[in-house]
Amino acid sequence: MNSQTPIFMGGVFCACLALFHLTFWRLFRWKTELGKLTSLNRAVVQVLNLSLTFVFVIFAYISIAHPGELTSTAMGRSLLLLIAVFWYLRAAEQIWFFGLRKPLSILFLLFFAVGGTLYLLPLIG
Repeated sequence: MNSQTPIFMGGVFCACLALFHLTFWRLFRWKTELGKLTSLNRAVVQVLNLSLTFVFVIFAYISIAHPGELTSTAMGRSLLLLIAVFWYLRAAEQIWFFGLRKPLSILFLLFFAVGGTLYLLPLIG
């Protein structure tokens, strides 16, 4: 497998998560549910979600448009490592905040670990 293939796959992974995050208002009924929060907390949740969505768009763009630079430069390799760490930390947060009692939670843990692995593989392979 070409070292750039997992990076491209990581880009698709991140793009899909960006799109998924845009569905949170409907999926989690935020119009109703966030109404139970103070206006400050309601704003924080939505701003964090939109900011995280943009981070996923950045990860996707860099991965799809610049895989060569990610594997051939020190800065690129640093970005790959940091994106991998981001996804592994998200996997750990799955355990911390959601536990592993439900199959969906285990599925998300594995999903985020795959995201980390996609970005780590070019560094170790």
